[in-house]
Amino acid sequence: MAKPRRKGGPKQKLSPAAAKAKAIRDKKYAMTARRRRFKAESQRKDCPKGYDYDHNTKRCVKESHNRGGTQSKSEKDGTKAERRQNRRKKKK
Repeated sequence: MAKPRRKGGPKQKLSPAAAKAKAIRDKKYAMTARRRRFKAESQRKDCPKGYDYDHNTKRCVKESHNRGGTQSKSEKDGTKAERRQNRRKKKK
């Protein structure tokens, strides 16, 4: 029987010291004013199950589409360029 997949992807193979340092670093980044503002905004939007709030397009999108790598290789991902690109698609 195959192992169930870990939520959030595969675990990084880090030494205990490196894992602890990474946890501290990640927590520090998650608690910056900008990240806390994003988190609060996402919680206020109350997206349906299976959807996340996309801060670039300002709407709820499927989780799988919002987890990075959603753009073609020739265009930037997760930037104002993505917002402009989505606006162009709507006009067509």
